[in-house]
This record gives sequence, C-alpha cells and structure tokens, in this order.
Amino acid sequence: MPTGLLGRSLLILMTPMLLLQIVTVLIFFERHWDTVARQLSRGLAGDVAYVIDYLNEYPDEDHYRSLQHSARAHMQLDIVFEPNEILGEQTLDPPLGLVSEELFVALSERVQRPFYFNLDLDNRRLEIRVQFKEGVLSIVAPRKRLYSSTTYIFFMWIAGSALILYGVAVIFMRNQVRPIRRLAKAADQFGRGVEVGDFKPEGAAEVRMAATSFMSMRDRIARHLSQRTALLAGVSHDLRTPLTRMKLELAMQQSSPGVDALKQDVIDMERMVDAYLAFARGEEGEKAETTDIGKLLTDQVGEALRDGQQIDLHIEDSLEMDVRPQSLRRCISNIMSNAGRYANNLSVRAGRRGQDYEIVFDDDGPGIPAEKREEVFKPFYRLEESRNQATGGVGLGMTIARDSARGHGGDVYLEDAPGGGLRVRLVLPIGN
Repeated sequence: MPTGLLGRSLLILMTPMLLLQIVTVLIFFERHWDTVARQLSRGLAGDVAYVIDYLNEYPDEDHYRSLQHSARAHMQLDIVFEPNEILGEQTLDPPLGLVSEELFVALSERVQRPFYFNLDLDNRRLEIRVQFKEGVLSIVAPRKRLYSSTTYIFFMWIAGSALILYGVAVIFMRNQVRPIRRLAKAADQFGRGVEVGDFKPEGAAEVRMAATSFMSMRDRIARHLSQRTALLAGVSHDLRTPLTRMKLELAMQQSSPGVDALKQDVIDMERMVDAYLAFARGEEGEKAETTDIGKLLTDQVGEALRDGQQIDLHIEDSLEMDVRPQSLRRCISNIMSNAGRYANNLSVRAGRRGQDYEIVFDDDGPGIPAEKREEVFKPFYRLEESRNQATGGVGLGMTIARDSARGHGGDVYLEDAPGGGLRVRLVLPIGN
C-alpha cells in the first residue's frame, strides 16, 4: 500500500476505474466479440460452401476459371484446385482460441467434407483446404474476413481514455496534496526556528482550516515565548540585584573563614541562577541563520582547548545549515564540558550521514549505565549525588543540550564508546 496521501488518493480513484474497465472488457469479450467472431466465421464458411457446391455442379474448366474470377472479385477468395492431392492433415477437433473454435464449428456445419485450416499462413492471409475425390481445393482468404477491426479500436479507446483520465487524476491530486506538503514544511520550519514568512492558507476548505489553525497556533506560541522572555528578564534583574549587593558588602568585609565561605556561596548562587535562566530561556529571541557547522564546531573546540581539555577533532565534511547558532553552541559546549568533567580525552567526529549531519563525541571516562542514560536528560538530575557544584554541576547541561537539538529537529543519543567510555551522538536533520 502507498504510504503517501497522493499515492493512496490515486489508488482510491483509479481502483474503481480499473475495475469498471475490466468488467467492460469482459462483457465485450463475452458478448460483442463472441457474436462478431461467430458471424464472420459463418460468413466465410458459407462462401467456402458455395464454392464447393459450384464446383460439384459445374466441374468443367471454363466454369472453374469463371469461379476463380468471381470469388476473387466478390468474395476476396483465391481458389486453387490441386488434382490428385490428399490432405496431409485434417482438423478433427476445435483448436484453441475463440476465432478458431467458431470457424471449426461453421465449417463442420456447412462443408461436411474433410478439411484443414491454417489461420497463420502469413500476417495477412489464412488458408482452408478441403478434400475432394479428384484432389484438394485450397482457398486463401484475407485474415480480416475473420477478425474485426472494432476489437482493436475498442482496446485503443479503453487504453487511451484510461491514460488520459489517470493523467488528469494525477494532476488534480498533486494540486490538492501540494498545500498539505507546504503546511507540513511550514510546521517543520517553525519547529526548527526557521522564519516562515510567505506561508498562506490555500487548497481545499479543510486544508485552509488546518493552515489557519497552524498560523493561529504559531502566533500564540510566539506571544507566549515573548511574554516568558520578558518575565525571565525581569526575574534575572531582580535576582542579580541582591546578589550584587551581597558581593559588594562581602568585598568590604575583612577576610575571615566565614566571609570567604559566604563569598563562595554567592558565586555558586550566581552560577546556579545563570544555569536556571539559561534552561528556562532556551532559544527564545534567537533567529535561525545560515551557519557553517564545521566552523562553529571548530570554534567551540578551540575554546575548550584553551580551557585545558584534550580534544581530537576530525570534520569529514562541513555543511551550511539554517540553525540558531548560540543555541547550538550552548548544546555543543555542554556536551564537551560534561566530557571534560569526567574524562581525560575527547574525540569529536562530524560529517554527513544520509539526510542528517551527525557530530559524535567519544570520551574515555567511566561512561553512564544504560539504565540511567535517559535519566541524565531530566532537569536537575545528577549522577554525582552530592550537591557540590564543583563536582557535579547543576544538573542541566544535558537537558539544555537535548532541548537545543530537538529544537532544531534533531536529538541527542547516549551510547557506549568504542574505547569503553561514553559516546554522545548529536544528530541534526539537513533541511530542504
């Protein structure tokens, strides 16, 4: 069964048409062609019987020549009498085929002599041989005496009309399916953050209704994201203001174990606030841009190398894609930061894989048990059970990475690395 709407719609349209044509052809064979074949066979057999009766009545040479001329002129028959000849073979049973069977029945009824016929003498002629006492009478007739051209004309009309109707159906159905494909493409672009500028409702009433609903949903989501961004900006300002005052007050205090501990707590709180806001803010406000993925990855690896990480980078082929660059940088940075926290070496490979662009991160760390790999994508989940920010982080790195990947239509997968550590696969679909 076809999986696409176009294929299924054409199947629904063409199946009844095909069944109708099959029934029509069967009725034609059963009625029309059978009747025509019977009448034509009887007509030819009647002419053969007339020739036989004439020769029996007037066996002399002059009448034989007159019969030859009349048969050729009026009945399209070429007759030749072969004296002292005997039939090499005789048609005793009806051959296979509707025309052959009808001709056998007609000759058996009218000739009543041993006979043999060959319908394939050549492309245009057939031969009927009849046994006489004095020899064999050979009668050659054109094949059109038995085959009606209406049969082939009928088939040509059936096949031609079918092709025309099928072509019209394909054109109309493609025009009906095209708006649905545009709606699907617009929804996919909106999900990946690509600006959908020239989209407008078109097509059938139901498709227009779905397109209008999509545009209303898009506007509602955009308003919601805008309001949430404004709210988060206010929360960020409100949280940072007291933290800044606390930092100033602590900076004016003399150094002591208690003051130093409070300073570290304020730094941890500031880092946690930044992480929480980055997770909550996600990708709002950033527009998709055509970005060289290889260059972006090279820049992020360069920053990690300056921070002291050991990274081996290999880019098989770069690619320009429409992505949110800051969001993708945050995704790659979080993956490499997690690897740098638990592993000594990291290998990064990037390249096209079919319809996707794939970035693979292999580290030599302890890895993650298979049963906990989905857990690490939950917000604030940490494999390191202590609440020490220096050893376990906030628990949002992989959550932000997957949210960013899925916001681009891709995903992040965790697997076993060939060297025994953890493999992280970042998959990004290549847009059309």
